[in-house]
Amino acid sequence: MKVALLQHTPEPERSIALAARLCYSQVDIEALKEKLSGADVKKFLDKIMSLGHQSVLEHASFTFGVDGISRVTSHQLVRHRVASFSQQSQRYVSHKERFAVVTPPTISENPEHARLFEAQVAALHAAYGALVEAGVPAEDARYLLPNATETKIIITMNARELLHFFAVRCCERAQWEIRAMAVEMLRQVRPIAPTVFAKAGPGCLAGPCPEGAMCCGKMAQVREFFGEM
Repeated sequence: MKVALLQHTPEPERSIALAARLCYSQVDIEALKEKLSGADVKKFLDKIMSLGHQSVLEHASFTFGVDGISRVTSHQLVRHRVASFSQQSQRYVSHKERFAVVTPPTISENPEHARLFEAQVAALHAAYGALVEAGVPAEDARYLLPNATETKIIITMNARELLHFFAVRCCERAQWEIRAMAVEMLRQVRPIAPTVFAKAGPGCLAGPCPEGAMCCGKMAQVREFFGEM
C-alpha cells in the first residue's frame, strides 16, 4: 500500500481561522485577513476545537492518492459520503495480463492458507483471461474478480470529515487494511494542520471507548501510540 498526500488547501489552519473569525467580526474580509497573525490562528483554533464548532473545518480540504489497496477496503472507504473519490475502473482497465491482489497476513503467514488462496487467485485469473481472449468485454469478465483485487483511488476530504474518518477507521476494531491506510493519512496531515489534528485518532483518545462491550481492551496502548505519532 502506498499513501501520498497529493495536495491540500494552502495554509489550511489560516483558512479555517479566517472563516471562524469572520462569523464574529465587523471588519471586512481583506482587513481581517491582514490582521490575522500566526499566534491568533493557533489561539482561535484551540478555542474552536475545544468548543466543538467544527463546521468551519470544512473550508480546508486534503487530497490523497492511494495505490495497492484491495476492493475490500475501497468498498468500505466510499461509505464516507462527505468526500470525493476517483477509482481505477475495472470496466476500462483490463486485468488480462495479471491482476494483483492484497493477501491478508492471516493467510500469507500460514503456508497452507497461502497455497489455497494463491491457487484460487490463479484459477480466477486464468478464467478471466480466457473470457477476455474469447471476446468477452472486460466490464463483464470483471464479475469474476475477487474482493482481493488491488485498486488505486484518489480521495478528497475536508478536515471535518477527516476527523470523523480517523475516529472510526483508526480504531483497533476497524478492519486491518483500512486502519493502516487511515493511520498513514493521519501521519501525513498532522504536520500540515497540527492544531486541527492534534487529538485526531480513534474515539477512545478523548474519552471512554465508543465501542462499549466490543472494546479492544488496549486503550492505554492506543493512546500511547497516537500520542507519540
